[in-house]
Amino acid sequence: MIGLFLGDKKLPIEILRNIKKKKIKYFIIDLTNNNKFKKDKNSYFISIGKFGKILKLIKEKRCNKVLFAGTIKKPKISSLKLDLKGIYYIPRIIKAAKVGDAAILKELIKILAEHKIKVVKLNLFNPKLTLSKGNYTKLKPSKFELTDIKKGVEYLNKLSAHNHVQGLVIRNGNIIAKETKKGTKKMLQSIRKSIKSKGILIKLPKKKQDLRVDLPTVGLETFKDCKKAGIKGIALKSNQNVILDKGKCINFANKSKIFVTVKWKKYLY
Repeated sequence: MIGLFLGDKKLPIEILRNIKKKKIKYFIIDLTNNNKFKKDKNSYFISIGKFGKILKLIKEKRCNKVLFAGTIKKPKISSLKLDLKGIYYIPRIIKAAKVGDAAILKELIKILAEHKIKVVKLNLFNPKLTLSKGNYTKLKPSKFELTDIKKGVEYLNKLSAHNHVQGLVIRNGNIIAKETKKGTKKMLQSIRKSIKSKGILIKLPKKKQDLRVDLPTVGLETFKDCKKAGIKGIALKSNQNVILDKGKCINFANKSKIFVTVKWKKYLY
């Protein structure tokens, strides 16, 4: 039995689909704003402030492993319905919310650990969501482009573990765009108005990033944004980037003459 804490975006749907396919017993704690998983008979729409109810449900299901997927937006504290456990833990959630959405998830993990509930990596039941090392397109990076990738990765690795930068675009040895809290899409849009970039998108987890809740994700929309921005290649990290609609992404990359390369320790850490 696995407990699924599911938030918004497409990733939770992919995770759930695969768990059903493998016939793994599960239940959902729906943390979306609009009860997104209400049609699933195993779904429970519970406020993040009802910690007592959440912990009771997990114990009733005799579950000691849970998985987080998707984004959880900062709750409106004034409108949260709290139980006794919620009153006890909510100051920690408020403090985490000031840092960001990912910090809320990390604090939830700490609370669950205090109750001997383990949080597993989201690709545990769906390893195909990530890519192993290698080149995935007909077009492959040149030696010069590999040098650019190495330089970009070294730059990312020097940043603080608490920095929001998970990606950048490098061209001819120069960093021409860095990801902010607004995400990859906004970064790519920022270079669309300039001359076609012919840069390389590098996207990988930050040092000390908690990969149980926050794997950098790309999908078909990302690839389309790359084409609009004139990106000539995408570099990811082995088994640490989620790629949604993998087949469609690779086909699109081939048609658009964008290389996709997945590297490992030699280039990344």
